Amino acid sequence: MARFITLAEGEQLPLWRRPVALLFVMALAMPLAFHTWSALLNNFVIEAASFDGRDIGLLHTVREIPGFLAVGVIAIILIVREQVLALVSLILLGVATALTAKFPSMAGILTLTMLSSIGFHYYETVNQSLQLQWLKKDEAPQMLGWLLAAGSGATLVAYLAIMMLWEPLGLSFDIVYLVGGGATVLIAAAAMVLYPQFEAPDPQIKRMVLRRRYWLYYALQFMSGARRQIFVVFAGFMMVEKFGYQVHEITWLYTINLVINIAVAPLLGRAVGHFGERKALAFEYVGLIGVFLCYSGVYLLGWGVLIAAVLYVIDHIFFGLALALKTYFQKIADPGDIAPTAAVAFTINHIAAVFLPFPLGLLWLVSPAAVFVLAAAMAAVSLILAMMIPRHPQKGRETIFAGPVAAAAE
Repeated sequence: MARFITLAEGEQLPLWRRPVALLFVMALAMPLAFHTWSALLNNFVIEAASFDGRDIGLLHTVREIPGFLAVGVIAIILIVREQVLALVSLILLGVATALTAKFPSMAGILTLTMLSSIGFHYYETVNQSLQLQWLKKDEAPQMLGWLLAAGSGATLVAYLAIMMLWEPLGLSFDIVYLVGGGATVLIAAAAMVLYPQFEAPDPQIKRMVLRRRYWLYYALQFMSGARRQIFVVFAGFMMVEKFGYQVHEITWLYTINLVINIAVAPLLGRAVGHFGERKALAFEYVGLIGVFLCYSGVYLLGWGVLIAAVLYVIDHIFFGLALALKTYFQKIADPGDIAPTAAVAFTINHIAAVFLPFPLGLLWLVSPAAVFVLAAAMAAVSLILAMMIPRHPQKGRETIFAGPVAAAAE
């Protein structure tokens, strides 16, 4: 029978059983399945099903549908606790990843992509809610950076295994997907048994919440989803399609990203805490504008694989600053709004993610450079929005247009 304790009581448990420890366990478990899947994806779909730009766009549209429907989490948490839902979602992600290579057809790939995506997106929705409920505001930026670093560390282990063993052991897609997905299942199942159920001090509203004063947060989430999708879908695809990267080579590139992120992510969290969300996000968006324009230069100016690889690494570093969006919302939110707003924000984030990949896949067939120019324009819009965040956001002071009085309008 599940044991229910408060967060304060949880802090008295041994270090490895505390609420923050569970956040770290989940941060370690998720990447083993998800990033194993993504590391092999472009090579797998090209070799197994002869995907082109249109097909990869369709696949990512299907993958993002559960993110678009993340608002459904609000209905689920009426009957299932957030902590339980997070772990069950991890198990679904792991099982679907483990089975991916057993169905090497368009229909099979799309079906298992949908199942793994349900697990991933529902986990991410609930995980963000738990992070903001369980972490103190003054500790959140630094701790989110450490959680990001932990996830990068777990992903690094998976990538090093693929990189070092793929050719010497003659590994197959089937074996690697089975191991990566299976590891996530085992860790999540163990966490369900070993950890008590933690009760946050502020009960969460279990209905859809849309507040006018959160409009800037919603807008930033929408633009974040739009430009992120271009990177997720097409940056890695470019490395395989244009430069012929093999599995071990694309994994080398991912590994470089991870080593850098392990070192840099805690520093990014500290920077957000020191400089504030507005400056951190502005720095991210200026950097992304430059990166996306340079991606287009790879096609228009014929820049080589080395420049493309360097841009890919820089791109990852800038995206780490997205944790500032979480801390911005934590500062302006009513405590009971965190869970429903996390679900609503995830849906908003994925509106563009559902509708962009397929038409952009068609545009890719005509002009890959145009896709990246469009991404730069999206980053520029995000920059304009970020400049509307106050230096010290709080309830009633959500934008620079709000008065100094902390009277929140609904």
